[in-house]
Amino acid sequence: MSSAVKWMVLVVAVLAALVTVELLRRLLRSRRVNGRFSLAGPVVERCTWPGFATAGLVAFEIVYAPGMSGRVLTAAVEQTTAVLLIVSSAWLIIQAAYAVTDVVLDRLHSVEGDRNRRARRIRTQITLVRRVAAAVIILISLGAIMFTFPAVRALGAGLIASAGVAGVVAGIAAQSTLSNLIAGLQLVFSDAIRLDDVVVVDDEWGRIEELTLTYVVLRLWDERRLILPVSYFTSTPFENWTRHGSRVIGHVTFSVDWSVPVAELRAELYRALREHPLWDQKDWTLQVTGVQPSGLVELRALMSASDAPSVWDLKCDMREHMIDYVRRNHPEALPRLRVENVQEFPRVAGVRGVRATVASHDGRSGPDGDDG
Repeated sequence: MSSAVKWMVLVVAVLAALVTVELLRRLLRSRRVNGRFSLAGPVVERCTWPGFATAGLVAFEIVYAPGMSGRVLTAAVEQTTAVLLIVSSAWLIIQAAYAVTDVVLDRLHSVEGDRNRRARRIRTQITLVRRVAAAVIILISLGAIMFTFPAVRALGAGLIASAGVAGVVAGIAAQSTLSNLIAGLQLVFSDAIRLDDVVVVDDEWGRIEELTLTYVVLRLWDERRLILPVSYFTSTPFENWTRHGSRVIGHVTFSVDWSVPVAELRAELYRALREHPLWDQKDWTLQVTGVQPSGLVELRALMSASDAPSVWDLKCDMREHMIDYVRRNHPEALPRLRVENVQEFPRVAGVRGVRATVASHDGRSGPDGDDG
């Protein structure tokens, strides 16, 4: 068989492989298959291009013969084909794994209610495990590519013999990275934090947006992003508001005058909470929690909601409502400052100085009606 015919056969084989992948892609995208199998869509979306590359390289590797080109060119072509085939195969395996896990993650995103906490834990674990798997596949692929070169293969025995020393040196150099990697695995499988958890870190409130092998991205309430190393969460205390559930109890404090009708305010708070859509119809109370040094009475209102953003809005609404209610219905209970004025009169011959004390209340004169 002539060289030209061999090259034609090679081209036809590669085109046939590409056409086969295209037909398979169209079959998976068809309504009959895509509507029946939820995996078809993610596989087509992620595996189309790596599938084309792998199929074409496999066909080339099978059909290509050493006699189709010169000796030097043949060695270069075989070396290049082997490297590209390893890369495309690793690409295809990683994308196929991501396609399978995408289906599971999409289903977990739609879980609501009491099962949401467990769903978020599984989502976090799957996300981290597939990243670890992708890193392992890439490392294996790099090792396989290196061993396709004869010079590297000849040094294999020496490298294996010195692997212990190299491992110690690499471990010392990558101590921070390895500690973060171990901390990430510890966080995920101990269920300390999960994706979409509400946490408070250094007085910053936010949600876990991304959890990787080395860092955690915290989306703050004002859309800023706080990026912390994974090891931070294993060595520093932090608050997790959704560790066992998303329900949160919030509180609002008021400072009012002693004349405040506490029972009436308690009834008004309950009435307002019952009409508010964010209250979860569970916990509430209004208590007198103390008397301030200024002479004002401190009231604390507790109320619960389904999650942290809801309880924040509920607190703001109740604070505004109760302030308006006291202002309109009980203005005498508004905070007042009592001041004691002490005045020293000059001494008169033979008479000791007299200290006059007048207690003013809200700017008015004393009980005897004397302004001075």
